Amino acid sequence: MTMVSLNVNGHAHKVEADPDTPLLWVLRDDIGLTGTKFGCGVAQCGACTVHVDGEPTRSCSVQLGDMAGKKITTIEGLSAKSDHPLQKAWVAEQVPQCGYCQSGQIMQAAALLKSNPKPTREQIVEHMDGNICRCGTYGRIIAAIQRASKEA
Repeated sequence: MTMVSLNVNGHAHKVEADPDTPLLWVLRDDIGLTGTKFGCGVAQCGACTVHVDGEPTRSCSVQLGDMAGKKITTIEGLSAKSDHPLQKAWVAEQVPQCGYCQSGQIMQAAALLKSNPKPTREQIVEHMDGNICRCGTYGRIIAAIQRASKEA
């Protein structure tokens, strides 16, 4: 067990855990931020996507010991009032069905819009490839990203 200092959503957290613990479990179990979901555990589905130093990162596949000194943003930290343009577009386009993958989808999309505020449909599809939606709401996801890019 090791004490690690983390910056999560702009707040300092001290966590005592095995340095090999996946960040996902620290966020959920130790810090109590349950918006980030466990999907596959092997970084293939995107449900656990958070931002680490601004980059979309599969939190199931990065270790706590590698996170010291990095800025971590979860879905809870994307917007204090849940009014990020993507969050509003997700509601307007009625994207979620089961909703399980949505926080990872939104975090992946937020990274795209930060680096490319006006992406083409093809750029959206390419960037979102790898984030899996079991319900198949890909058309709505694309529409929400396009809507958010126009409103941001």
